[in-house]
Amino acid sequence: MPRVTINFPGAFPFSTELEVRVSDLNYGNHLGNDSVLTLIHEARRRFLESLGLEEIGADSLGFVIADAAVIYRAQAFYADRLRIQVAAGDFSSRGCDFYYRITHTTDSRVLAEAKTGTVYFDFGAQKTISFPSEVLAKLRDTVA
Repeated sequence: MPRVTINFPGAFPFSTELEVRVSDLNYGNHLGNDSVLTLIHEARRRFLESLGLEEIGADSLGFVIADAAVIYRAQAFYADRLRIQVAAGDFSSRGCDFYYRITHTTDSRVLAEAKTGTVYFDFGAQKTISFPSEVLAKLRDTVA
């Protein structure tokens, strides 16, 4: 079976650190695969906030995840400190991809790499919409 591959951007303009919580552990006593999605969700929110953007604004417009891919490279355990790098790319009129690299802060070992495809969504009308120009411009400005 072919493995998942992700074509990463040349640079990650944002990073944040998070600690593995007891609720992130699975029956193997290491970071669960579902919790990786939760961690990158938090990192994406912080990235957007650093740009003055919200995942979902008061106007009920925001991002919805259309797809996700994760490549696991190493384990993480309770209280491990992780660095999550985030980049945006592959822009279209209604969406973009977010890319993530998760590393251990102690030795820079790569724990996981991921990509989420998003679409811009009107939650009131329950339909995809075009990116507001100011949102698209702020995201594009992060690309080196």
